[in-house]
Amino acid sequence: MKMAVMGIVSLMALAQGVWAAEKGDSPWQEQTQSWLQLQSQGRQASPTPQAATPAEREQSMQRWLDSYKHEIPDFFEQKKGGKTGSDG
Repeated sequence: MKMAVMGIVSLMALAQGVWAAEKGDSPWQEQTQSWLQLQSQGRQASPTPQAATPAEREQSMQRWLDSYKHEIPDFFEQKKGGKTGSDG
């Protein structure tokens, strides 16, 4: 019974956090929305066009094609490749 109550309280807290984010009460949410609007509307776009040379485009395409040479593993080893903040 105690676990059920804890689960319900946890779900309510999660739902409240989602509701607050949708409502826009968070300053981080407002800042994120502002950045997304700047990005989508192009108001802060660079006046200098950034174009790739034909050689750069060819290298980029070759890197992309080469990425298909590596097999995707069935699973990833959890302890291989470094630590996360929760690892200590």
